[in-house]
Amino acid sequence: MPEFHPQVLDSLRQPLETGSITVARANAHIAYPARFQLIAAMNPCRCGGGGTDGQSCRRGPRCASDYQARISGPMLDRIDLQIYVPPVTPADLALPPPVEGSAEVAARIAGAREGQLERGFLNAHMPTDVLDHVAAPDRAGEALLREAALSQNLTARSYHRILRVARTIADLEGQDAVRRIHIAEALASRRGLVSATASSQGQPVV
Repeated sequence: MPEFHPQVLDSLRQPLETGSITVARANAHIAYPARFQLIAAMNPCRCGGGGTDGQSCRRGPRCASDYQARISGPMLDRIDLQIYVPPVTPADLALPPPVEGSAEVAARIAGAREGQLERGFLNAHMPTDVLDHVAAPDRAGEALLREAALSQNLTARSYHRILRVARTIADLEGQDAVRRIHIAEALASRRGLVSATASSQGQPVV
């Protein structure tokens, strides 16, 4: 992702937020539908191996910070899931296959989407006022989210995106209510790139 020019990346902010893009010309402004799912990947630094076990970056921590800084804060604010994936080792390749296969996962997703449509909206498209009601967490979840909002200086956008992710996690589990464990998982999937890379010893990100 950081190989793209920062201005190009920031041009995605509007369609990610609104699902449309506006083209402005001298005599007119035209809005086009532009709803899409963004999936991106990046290495921890330009060298590709900084901080990973058995490797070292030629420029040290500066390489990772400069590389990741090419993605602006407002752009990161619009990425709901930021997941760090460690390098695959030979031992990983020898592990047994996961208990839940693709067909089972697809069935759970289809069931979750069906339940969301019965509520009137997919979680990603749900208006904020409806979200505040449908995704209202239990007391423990609300306390955890408030604590995270203060300690991590969450924006209003981040706050509501965490609620959307937590509501989706609950849907995938077939739960009617959003609980603390769902808020915790949503928060764990939305960590700052630089801080998380440092804490995870520079593991690649997706």
